[in-house]
Amino acid sequence: MDELIDGFLETLRRDSPLSDERIEVLRALLVRFVELAMVDHDVGDLRVAVQALNELTEASTLFAQWRDVPKLAIFGSARTDQSHALYEMARQLGATMAERGWMIISGAGPGIMEASAKGAGREHTLGVNIELPFEQFSNPFIDAETMLVAMQYFFTRKVAMTRPSNAFAIFPGGLGTMDEAFEVLTLLHTGKTSPAPVVLVDTPDGTFWRQWMHFVEHAIIAGRYIDEHDMCLVRICTSIEEAATEIDHFFSNYVRFDVRADRGYIKVRQRPTDEQVRSLADVVPRFAQGRGYALEDDTTISFNFDGRNYVNLRLLIDAINEWI
Repeated sequence: MDELIDGFLETLRRDSPLSDERIEVLRALLVRFVELAMVDHDVGDLRVAVQALNELTEASTLFAQWRDVPKLAIFGSARTDQSHALYEMARQLGATMAERGWMIISGAGPGIMEASAKGAGREHTLGVNIELPFEQFSNPFIDAETMLVAMQYFFTRKVAMTRPSNAFAIFPGGLGTMDEAFEVLTLLHTGKTSPAPVVLVDTPDGTFWRQWMHFVEHAIIAGRYIDEHDMCLVRICTSIEEAATEIDHFFSNYVRFDVRADRGYIKVRQRPTDEQVRSLADVVPRFAQGRGYALEDDTTISFNFDGRNYVNLRLLIDAINEWI
């Protein structure tokens, strides 16, 4: 079987220019398929695996066309009607971010999803629909032919919406919105997605996110399930200008983050002074261990990083953005 797989991959390599890394991934997939065939799995489980793979690859194909364009995922209630102030705020946010060169990733349904797509326009909206008996058609403000994928599973939908996103805006909503909100925070908290700003949007007199934060502070933090500074990952915003400014500020100096061995690397827009680099040890002392903070080139700062402490990483990003 190994010989058959290697022969098939060699044929692919002859027919198209595939990198060694891509060949390695394809080989792992083929080996997995062979293993599935040789084990007596439940057929229903196999169908779930095949469907999930189909959905994830279809979404990847769609988003690949806009890989270099910043993307904002917007979550919120499907029940918010056009007369509600939050609908208008979502529409304004979609329009504002589209004007600034961003794409909107929308759940493609009604309510907040519809409003954000309406504001951004068809050219700037990518839809990830969920197939439900009561919510299976995309809203009319999404190009269903070229800018939409449909998902059967919520977990693949969340992966498709969060993985390519550079920022997140969450409006008040029900169980689905809460699921998405905690999913995003969990991914950021554990480093399973790239650092990104999260804005919780409400009207100036709204209490939804303040009550949510009260629960977090008095139940989750007070119960010592997370630390108080963990909530630096989110900002409550009560205007579209405030939300857009928060997103812009996150990328005012910070560009990207990656890890190599036991070092973290932050790419910045503006060359820091030696004094600014040294000051980071006061912001996050644990990153100063070992070799500590160092300027690798004009716009790359490195520091000790063990693959954990992504909340501290956010504190570091916030400090770096204050240099602008």
